[in-house]
Amino acid sequence: MNAASRKIQRIYLTLTLGNTLAASFIWGINTLFLLDAGLSNLEAFAANAFFTAGMVLFEVPTGVIADGWGRRVSFLLGTVTLAASTYLYYLLWQISAPFWSWAVVSVLLGLGFTFFSGAVEAWLVDALRYSGYEGALEPVLGRGQMVSGVAMLGGSVAGGVIAQVTNLGVPFLLRVGVLVAMFAVAFGLMHDVGFTPERSPRPLQATRAVLSASIENGLKNPPVRYVMLAAPFSAGVAFYVFYALQPYLLELFGDPRAYSIAGLAAAIVAGAEVLGGWVAPRIRGLVRKRTTVLVLSGVGSSVILVALGFTRVFWVALVLLTLWAVVSSAAIPVRQAYLNDMIPSRQRATVLSFDSLMGSSGGVVVQPPLGRAADVYGYAASLAASGVIAVIAVPFLLASRRQAPAADEAATATPAANAPPS
Repeated sequence: MNAASRKIQRIYLTLTLGNTLAASFIWGINTLFLLDAGLSNLEAFAANAFFTAGMVLFEVPTGVIADGWGRRVSFLLGTVTLAASTYLYYLLWQISAPFWSWAVVSVLLGLGFTFFSGAVEAWLVDALRYSGYEGALEPVLGRGQMVSGVAMLGGSVAGGVIAQVTNLGVPFLLRVGVLVAMFAVAFGLMHDVGFTPERSPRPLQATRAVLSASIENGLKNPPVRYVMLAAPFSAGVAFYVFYALQPYLLELFGDPRAYSIAGLAAAIVAGAEVLGGWVAPRIRGLVRKRTTVLVLSGVGSSVILVALGFTRVFWVALVLLTLWAVVSSAAIPVRQAYLNDMIPSRQRATVLSFDSLMGSSGGVVVQPPLGRAADVYGYAASLAASGVIAVIAVPFLLASRRQAPAADEAATATPAANAPPS
């Protein structure tokens, strides 16, 4: 890796570290926060579903902003939107607001995250290729996941401990403060290189053109389409499981106010992200096709979730949670590299945002019924059901594999059309 590529990677890791740290302060206690505000399980997971609905609604429009106005602009807008909507969440908790207000602000939270999804990853890939980087994407994306995991570990544990010492609202205020700092960092360090935004005096026409090209290179591209169609089942279940584990572990532990235990669930997932990011390029080196990793991960994580639903022992649940998180995390950089090697630079952010939209749409559909199942049958039964739903993703991954795209066996980055010769 040359000096220019190392600089790009350092900026990417810095942005990933700060963004994940800010977000993760509340990840370990979010469900408890909603329940403490007076919401039922159904309402709490419905609020989460409105969050993912916001991501569904705004993924493509914000992806178009990233491709049409720049990935830096998108990132800066994301920090401002997420900071403002997080503070509104804090205010709703203080006044024990009615459910409809939680639904509205949850949609705004989803909007904030959509400015990041697709934009940062697209910025990284294009900048790396412009700088002359010729290696595979898995090691770089894996390092990003490791840094994200470290930040999530620190943020989620700190959020749980701080909530226990103070109250459930303080971690939300910490998130706002770090996001404001990240705005300043990104403003100074993040500049679009290897990519020229196609700003147009006719924004609606430009939006239609970018969206049309993105559909052409996304849903109309069979191997990409099948990976996207798998996302609602795998990502939708992941949304539910992550948040359901907080009250489930407290239930098994036997102390409903041990918020640090709830933070432990997020911390385990974070540690698994670090391990998964480190393992991903090594596992990739052991198999010929990237889809082999994706299929094995899909089957393995589904089996573990079903097993998790049948345990009533706290430490066994922790072991199974760790296994699920590691198996799932190890596939993420491989999936990212697989998709990026099949997407043209000019539509990269929008296609990646559309892929995120597909995953978020699964969260909208899956979370409320699983939350209702938790109300009626208990968290254990809902986790077992989530494992059954998650395995539906596997046939779609096998369908993508059958298309035999070159990206499935790629060992190095595919040169971008607008990259200079190295």
